[in-house]
Amino acid sequence: MQARSYPLGVHPSRSGDGSANVAVYAPGVAELELVYQRPGGSWRRHRLRGHNHGIHYDTVPPPLRSSPGTGSGSQPAEHDVCAAMPEGTRYGFEQSSPGAKRTPNPERQQIMLDPYGRGLTRLSPPAGVGNPGPDAYGGTYVSEIVAQDHEWQDHDRPSIAWRDTIIYEAHVKGLTMLHPDLPEELRGTYAGLAHPVILGYLQELGITAIELLPIHAHLDEPHLTRNGLSNYWGYNTLSFFAPHHGYATRAAQESGPTAVLNEFKRAVEALHGAGIQVFLDVVYNHTAEGGSEEPAYCWRGLGDRHYYRHDTHGNYVDVTGCGNSMNFADAQVVRMALDSLRYWVTECHIDGFRFDLAPELGRDENHHFTRNHPFFVAVATDPVLQGVRMISEPWDVGAGGWQTGRFPTGWADWNDTYRDTVRDFWLSGQRTMARGGGGGNAGRLAGVISGSADMFAPEGRTTLASVNFVTAHDGFTMYDLTAYDGKHNQANLENNADGTNDNHSWNHGEEGVSDTVGRRSARAKTVRNMMATLLLSQGIPMLTAGDELLRTQGGNNNAYCQDNRISWVDWQLTPWRRSMLKTTKRLIAVRKAFLAGQPSHFPARPEDVLLHWYGPAGLPMTPQLWQTDGSRVVQVLLGSCGGELVGTFVINGSNEPVTVTLPGLEELHTQAKCATGYPVTRGVYQLVLATDSELNEKVDVEFTSGDACRIPAQSIAMFSLA
Repeated sequence: MQARSYPLGVHPSRSGDGSANVAVYAPGVAELELVYQRPGGSWRRHRLRGHNHGIHYDTVPPPLRSSPGTGSGSQPAEHDVCAAMPEGTRYGFEQSSPGAKRTPNPERQQIMLDPYGRGLTRLSPPAGVGNPGPDAYGGTYVSEIVAQDHEWQDHDRPSIAWRDTIIYEAHVKGLTMLHPDLPEELRGTYAGLAHPVILGYLQELGITAIELLPIHAHLDEPHLTRNGLSNYWGYNTLSFFAPHHGYATRAAQESGPTAVLNEFKRAVEALHGAGIQVFLDVVYNHTAEGGSEEPAYCWRGLGDRHYYRHDTHGNYVDVTGCGNSMNFADAQVVRMALDSLRYWVTECHIDGFRFDLAPELGRDENHHFTRNHPFFVAVATDPVLQGVRMISEPWDVGAGGWQTGRFPTGWADWNDTYRDTVRDFWLSGQRTMARGGGGGNAGRLAGVISGSADMFAPEGRTTLASVNFVTAHDGFTMYDLTAYDGKHNQANLENNADGTNDNHSWNHGEEGVSDTVGRRSARAKTVRNMMATLLLSQGIPMLTAGDELLRTQGGNNNAYCQDNRISWVDWQLTPWRRSMLKTTKRLIAVRKAFLAGQPSHFPARPEDVLLHWYGPAGLPMTPQLWQTDGSRVVQVLLGSCGGELVGTFVINGSNEPVTVTLPGLEELHTQAKCATGYPVTRGVYQLVLATDSELNEKVDVEFTSGDACRIPAQSIAMFSLA
């Protein structure tokens, strides 16, 4: 029953005698006690006698009536439970006080949570709050022992090439809450995600990976609790190891944290069975403990100066805008994040992670970002994390916080330059033209469609490092970009002061809902243009759930606290929404068909990529055309040496229809220099899809190279070239 300072958390002792080994990093505490309650028992205290470099540890003996080598009841020890602290044991930590004899009551006094706790339970709601929500700030919480007893059936987990990945960013509750074909008890839950109705929809849509907004256990911020609101997005972590109980069915919640965990695991398993990978949006940059004026729940009480960033005067260094920033200059903080990632990969079969405010994780002891930070090195060399997708949100609010394109090789970055450029071309440019201006040119748009090489190539990264997106959870929906010039966040009760004012949007001449058919049609076409641009660009596309259904948030561009119909996906299929869904499915299918016709190494070898740009006359673009204000018509040819398929699409960003000359076969062969042979043999263009409804009716019509083709105003036409 020898105590060990590792692994951190609570685990069966290696001796196999039913005892538990408890270890916690608490460098700010001289003496630490475990406070715990076995199921059906009373609260007890146990001093952790071992102390090694800030880690307090000890073994907890089993009850006298237990049998060695067993867990709780029939639970075997390999389920990560033991007789000393069986499944359902509630616990936390408290600093030892000389002469203290009374065991604290965790329902009245918050004890320190286990940073490695795999289950979390609220014992009491906050006092003095009317109708507090389930995650209201100020309640008391304890960690709880869970059993790892789920029998996995996803032995053939989907293995999807990164270049073939299509990400769908979704909220567990928001995606499923309003679906009319889901049983009511499954709406808004992990189990709802696993239902055949949702799985079938995602499969038919064609996405390959679902990226879930934070499912780590989280807490509402104090001001939200005071205002009767909640943190819907969940970017306020209370545990890096426990799934959020609020997304489980009522039955699972009532059964306890093990049931909640197993329901989440079954959802992952079902998604894998549907051929869909699961990525988690994770928040390691700050915690729910908030600013220094707020009470401690965990890390602050165990070692505030070590877990959080401070300056030389002892003040918090806030690079997240959330009041506290985790100190990734401390080796144990780095270890905690790595252990958390490994846990979700090994125990929950997660395929990838998107890191919120990721530069914070790469800041050194001087709070400067470095792509060679020990955290990044450790991720790259960890055998458990090999092949797991790592995606950065490459900015925070600290000095030097914008790091798009500068993360290490092997990572992919959310490309905000892509987002703004696509919006500028299809929205801001249209607004400018409506006011008599030229609307800019296609130069910047061509750069991001090509994979933003200017941003990623200097660091030795390819176009596959760019996660392209037009919208995300944060900001306007794709439809709202076309319907609102300004934010409308009054429901957040912050006097419309929250959320960005830099939206790059255009309301097409009328703010909000419009009854004018022409304006509604123009908005829908603009959405189709942005979606088509996204799915035809080099890089990895990310769609936001509901954009394929013209989802609106009524102009709210910061719906982080709107756990209601403002944020939830509306599944009612009006003719407009049905048409958008059909277009999105077709665009995804076209992207997949194109990639299937390329060599497996495409586009990782830039020298083999065929990417050529032509003007309206079918001749290569000139510097004058690239630089002329109002030059918004361009043709792009994309393929690869040794490929079987070449794609061409024509962008008409002007307000008038344009007759373009499709590039001639001789011109194509002149520009292409392929040692392995050029894929185009006949020079026949076949119309595959058009974002203009009338032109789209001519799908499958063929054109010969050098033919003229009329492209309607503000639209994209896509061709396959054989």
